[in-house]
Amino acid sequence: MSDQCGDFAEVYQPFPDQQELRNLLLSRNASCGDWDYDISRSEKQDFTVDRTFGAARILVGVALVCIMLVCGVGNFIFIVTLARYKQLRNLTNLLIANLAISDLLVAVVCCPFEFDYYVVKQLSWEHGHTLCASVNYLRTVSLYVSTNALLAIATDRYLAIVHPLKPRMKYQTAYLLIGVVWVASLLMAFPSAYFTAETTIPHTRTQNKIFCGQIWPAEQQVSYKSYFLFIFVLQFLGPSLSMGLCYAQISRELWFKRVPGFQTEQIRKRLRCRRKTVLVLMSILTVYILCWAPYYSFTIVRDFYPTLVLKQKHYLTVFYMVECIAMSNSMINTMFFVTVKNNTMKYFKKMVLQKWKSTSAGSSKSAQEQDVRSTGMPGSDDLNQLQLK
Repeated sequence: MSDQCGDFAEVYQPFPDQQELRNLLLSRNASCGDWDYDISRSEKQDFTVDRTFGAARILVGVALVCIMLVCGVGNFIFIVTLARYKQLRNLTNLLIANLAISDLLVAVVCCPFEFDYYVVKQLSWEHGHTLCASVNYLRTVSLYVSTNALLAIATDRYLAIVHPLKPRMKYQTAYLLIGVVWVASLLMAFPSAYFTAETTIPHTRTQNKIFCGQIWPAEQQVSYKSYFLFIFVLQFLGPSLSMGLCYAQISRELWFKRVPGFQTEQIRKRLRCRRKTVLVLMSILTVYILCWAPYYSFTIVRDFYPTLVLKQKHYLTVFYMVECIAMSNSMINTMFFVTVKNNTMKYFKKMVLQKWKSTSAGSSKSAQEQDVRSTGMPGSDDLNQLQLK
């Protein structure tokens, strides 16, 4: 290993020793000759004290807190309300519930650990290998479930609006589809858990940090790139194009196709309602692409053209920011589906109001019964008189 690679290991500390650094370079189709830093060992600095990393740390912390609050509370409200009121259990809401469950798991299980990793410990994992692999695995599964759920919702809307005469998806088919989505997502995300590892990183002369993430062996670089391209096509490019085509056909049907015959007020109202729903779904698709396109783009450049990214001083900070933007998509989905798409909040307020009324009525009834018991019960003087008689 050349001194140049040794300098890189000491300045940027991506791996604990020079041999693992060589494996990293080989796994990224790079070599030590690709690096040209001209940084001496005495110029080594702690990048976590840099202003750029500090600003990114604050933004990532705020984003993760918002995700935990919005996704945790919002999806919980949606799931509880859906379980309480049967009239909300239509086909579209069942597919949205599938999305809500996956986002709720991420908000409750993954985000607290990631907040500790990114913000509190500043890129140091201290919860063991099992939790490291579990958090990475669950986050990946949630991403795939969310993508497939959005695709299923777009397909359902396409069939209902563009082909209204064809029979809609039955509930049994929907449940089967949800099961297939979860099983497929669990299987496709398995490598994210299998290759997740903890690696001790020399951070300063007196402090080490523990990296938690996927580390593929150097000899499996072809397998990794093939797997990533497979996921990119199957979980981002393919679904985005399919959803875009579905909503393009739906838009042509609702806005540009003339409805024959006389339009009654009821027909116009139904058309406005459908247009509003489609606009919301199209906005969700747009936000999905805007959130995840930077993440996939950055990952492609990093893995296939590493010298363009890894030479940059703040590439780790940029990557964590991009990853945080991608995760924020679940928060935006929750805001759209819970507050805009349906009557979840209205039914939730109704449920809370009914619970409050029943509690208040029960309390007042108990108070009245207590008053009756206390007024109807003879006192001690009365008891003495009865005993004397």
